[in-house]
Amino acid sequence: MRSLPAVRGFTLIELLIVSAIFAILIVLAVARYNNHKEEVRVQQAVADILSMSALITQYLNDNHTPPDSLADVRLQDKIDPWGHPYMYTNLMSPATAGGARKDKNLHPLNSDFDLYSMGADGDTKRPLTANVSRDDIIRARDGRFVGFAKDFDP
Repeated sequence: MRSLPAVRGFTLIELLIVSAIFAILIVLAVARYNNHKEEVRVQQAVADILSMSALITQYLNDNHTPPDSLADVRLQDKIDPWGHPYMYTNLMSPATAGGARKDKNLHPLNSDFDLYSMGADGDTKRPLTANVSRDDIIRARDGRFVGFAKDFDP
């Protein structure tokens, strides 16, 4: 009678350990991908605000006043990377006097116009100190700063 050769294989414990390692690696990869995707959205919002700001500033230079709305510079349909419309306020118009967004010291962010994205949550309040405003991508110091509200006004 012949004996069968010993077949060596993986035990159930070894397979479970390898599966757990793969699961951990997948979770880490997905989290990193989602973080990267959010960073790209923020960078896109910053780029959008910079280009929109340039168009609005050109309108201001040509007409000696900022446009009353984004429609005046054909940007009324522009949406941010999270699917929300960009927010705009002409601060030089008497109709919007006092409507400026303000930092924690209650100083207006801009003197000409406010332009911002409400961020990922799609919610905002006028003061930057409100929790829902911290993720907003804002234009401040008359365009010398564009980025997170939390980075401008920590």
